[in-house]
Amino acid sequence: MTGMQSYTIGQAARLLGVSPDTARRWADAGRVATHRDESGRRLIDGRDLAAFSVELAKGDSGEEETPYTSARNAFPGIVTAIKLGDVAAQVEIQAGPHRLVSLLTREAVEELGLEVGVEATARVKSTNVHIDRV
Repeated sequence: MTGMQSYTIGQAARLLGVSPDTARRWADAGRVATHRDESGRRLIDGRDLAAFSVELAKGDSGEEETPYTSARNAFPGIVTAIKLGDVAAQVEIQAGPHRLVSLLTREAVEELGLEVGVEATARVKSTNVHIDRV
């Protein structure tokens, strides 16, 4: 697949459903690892952000909760797990406090370039969840 995607503090905050200040405080406290790019911006590796988003959804953040809402049934988040079969695949996305699971074809996962740590949007219509690569 492709190289690992990294996220700025602002992008991570949006995916986690918190303010950039909250995400920055978490990074400063060592709750999520960061590194600097050639411009000096702090970045979070996609796999680290995916793991942190799952941890955050399971426990107390230590901060006041900000409600996370979806507009038009779209849940922007980060891919936290993929199970590939010969034909089908299961993709999990953590969108703020929401964990969404979608069953789709293996071919769709490969065409979208989905992997753990990649930003994606789950779109829910009735009983179906559709995944868009951002």
